Amino acid sequence: MNAPEIKTALPGPKAKAIIDKDTKYVSPSYTRDYPFVIARGEGAVVEDVDGNRFLDCAAGIAVNSTGVSHPDVVKAITDQAQKFIHMSGTDFYYEPQVRLAEELASLVPIDGDVRTFFANSGTETTEAAIKMTRYATRRQGIIAFLGAFHGRSMGALSLTASKALQRRGFAPFMPGVFHAPYPDTYRFNGSADECAEASISYIRDQIMVHLISPDEIAAIVVEPIQGEGGYLVPPKSFLQGLRALATEHGIALVGDEVQSGMGRTGKMFALEHFDVQADVVNIAKGIASGLPLGVTCAKADIMSWPPGAHASTFGGNPVSCAAALATIKLLKEQYVANAATVGEHLLEGLRALQEKHAIIGDVRGKGLMIGVELVKDRTTKERAVDERNALVQAMFRRGILILGAGRNAVRLAPPLVLSKDQADSVLSIMDEALAEVASGATVHGP
Repeated sequence: MNAPEIKTALPGPKAKAIIDKDTKYVSPSYTRDYPFVIARGEGAVVEDVDGNRFLDCAAGIAVNSTGVSHPDVVKAITDQAQKFIHMSGTDFYYEPQVRLAEELASLVPIDGDVRTFFANSGTETTEAAIKMTRYATRRQGIIAFLGAFHGRSMGALSLTASKALQRRGFAPFMPGVFHAPYPDTYRFNGSADECAEASISYIRDQIMVHLISPDEIAAIVVEPIQGEGGYLVPPKSFLQGLRALATEHGIALVGDEVQSGMGRTGKMFALEHFDVQADVVNIAKGIASGLPLGVTCAKADIMSWPPGAHASTFGGNPVSCAAALATIKLLKEQYVANAATVGEHLLEGLRALQEKHAIIGDVRGKGLMIGVELVKDRTTKERAVDERNALVQAMFRRGILILGAGRNAVRLAPPLVLSKDQADSVLSIMDEALAEVASGATVHGP
């Protein structure tokens, strides 16, 4: 099926009943933009409990890389679960974990020998990277970027600078963290390279001069393409400049590929688009097609901490590792290439919509990691925040699942199985939804 099918008013009665119970029993800290309650799915199509079908351009927040319940992944999960479900790689050995570490060592953009630490989530990979780089360098400082999202545990949250709400009420944060501006070429008054240099020079001439000496900085942690901050694609010279700066001062460069990795950008890792090798690469989300798994890969001489220094009871669960191995096989065989091809098709279609709808200020992305920024006026670039929220709702009512990114952009991050025909359906429906939002007819908010 390429087009969505809405059979009931949203939310339907079954969905509403589940949402009412959720409101009573589940933490209110979760963010739900619209009342979608999944029952099943296949590929890039999901169905709710009332029988409404949607095209999924959110993929469980860029997680379902091979679609919903890909049969090859389901078989790998089932086969492993029938053997053993858990044995804790912290204290014992099992082949799926070792095979996955070997596979990743051949894939990640890191020079030389690579070792891997297994966790359960992207947040935990950030924690591992913080501890490991501090241990290896005997330094304490960390540089991160405004707009970044690295997780919500206290160490990861200290690096996160996406929304004030995410930090509100949780201070004090981990000391020794310094934030620099992430390059936003759409909003910068100058060339792409000048935009990159402005960010690099802020680190070099401000942070390293006034706040912390370079020889006290353990790591620079950066998203090669900024995710929650707005799906910002930086100039190539930015990441290459960070690499040079890190090398000059003996600082570990940590690439947070939690959202951008595992084929999403049309290459296995986003860093490949920029011809940059990192010292540490964090991976999660799409690596196991929906099963919880976080991975921190690093140069062997950086991941040299002794037994007991860091561990995880459930990290590298054998079932998750089996799912990851099946996922990587599918990505290598077809879905990384599909993300590149369909992603370019979708980008071209969105740029055509940009010509038609003045509310679209910018279209950017790589592969199937695409951001569309809405503005009230293209000259002033005033952020269209309410209109962005209205677009998310308008798309949902028409059977397309999307999410916001940054203050006024939407993100398109579908499963990497998305077809060109399905992409055309997304474009057609977005065309209609944009016209509605621009007319002011949409009801804002959930």
